[in-house]
Amino acid sequence: MSVLINDKIDNLLKSTSRSFYPTLKYLPKKVRGQIGLLYLLARVADTIADSKHGDTEELLRLLRKYNDVAQGKSTKLPDFSSLAEIQDNPNEAELLRNVDDVIEGLKVYSEDDRARMLECLDIIVGGQILDLERFGPANEGGNISALKNNSELDDYTFRVAGCVGVFWTKMSLAHIISIPSEQEEEFFEKGIRFGKALQMINILRDIPEDLRFGRCYIPLQELSKHGMEPSDLLIPDNIGKFRPLYDEYLDLTNEHLDAAIEYIKMLPETQFRLKASCMLPVLIGQRTVTLLRDGNILDSADRIKVTRDEIKSYARKLLRALIIPGGVRRLLEKNKDSGHK
Repeated sequence: MSVLINDKIDNLLKSTSRSFYPTLKYLPKKVRGQIGLLYLLARVADTIADSKHGDTEELLRLLRKYNDVAQGKSTKLPDFSSLAEIQDNPNEAELLRNVDDVIEGLKVYSEDDRARMLECLDIIVGGQILDLERFGPANEGGNISALKNNSELDDYTFRVAGCVGVFWTKMSLAHIISIPSEQEEEFFEKGIRFGKALQMINILRDIPEDLRFGRCYIPLQELSKHGMEPSDLLIPDNIGKFRPLYDEYLDLTNEHLDAAIEYIKMLPETQFRLKASCMLPVLIGQRTVTLLRDGNILDSADRIKVTRDEIKSYARKLLRALIIPGGVRRLLEKNKDSGHK
């Protein structure tokens, strides 16, 4: 499936995303390339910010320089070769070696679409900069820093994912669908919550790894209410004490996923491809929440994730559901987290 500008960019996308890439094939061609390219542009920023070695100021410099070039404020791209060499993931290393090709891909699209992509990228990079300033580079064995409160958590999920919901919605309205003007505000709000749901899943799934690199996205204020501090989350046996708070965040994630389902329902019935591309991440998200609720997230040896085979199975179920009256609703209801309220 060639979804973007050329085989090179398409291969970069395929190699750096195990769950997002399958979604792209369902998207209408009018927006497929733009959404795929934004993913890669954001993945570059994410890879820079999450580099596990290096000086905070250097990573901040590289991140800002990268965004300046993407935004057209500069033409001098920094040298990412040294940063590529220290990546644990070879696919992310390859991405950093080809940043210029990713940025060049912007030229294929209209001025309006470039503006939409770059507006979203700017918010994401702003979130990554804030993250680096708050936590520093992801170095193993350092002190653990935590977000202060739920407001900081909500702001972070908007900056790195909720804004993608805004972008997705703008692209859909510009190229594919129209909805009554009185429904637009609600449509955008649910799109933002769609993005937040997916980021909350990332946060709640990656607690052990984030802690190992000194980052705790579970707010300090909430931990203290349960008589805990970030370092307590390093001990698997503390899951019983942590479980009530963890379940609260899983419940919040389910509420966001419910908003995502309402977002899908607002799409015109004739837009099978657009509905399918939105439904697949919701199905994967629902399944992930179920696995997280049933497992011990504090045990780093118990890596919780949806398998590739499960993703393929969901894709097949989705195709069947789309052609059966009421199939989509039944599939989403059946797939809900067993602890969903």
